Amino acid sequence: MSTLIKNISKFMKDEEGLTVVEYVVGAGLLVAGLAGIFGTFSTQLETQLGTVLSNAPDGTSDAGAGDGG
Repeated sequence: MSTLIKNISKFMKDEEGLTVVEYVVGAGLLVAGLAGIFGTFSTQLETQLGTVLSNAPDGTSDAGAGDGG
């Protein structure tokens, strides 16, 4: 019985597992934050690129297409 109490006491004092949990929670929060940021900026980026591409020339005009000579 004394060994069981010693092992339980040792387990309760051990904080190594807690450190791992803290890192996992921190990494999860970081990933969630980055996903939110990229989600917001991807919508804005898509809008801006759509505007640029819709206003860009299509490259089918004959301007500048000389004989080469």
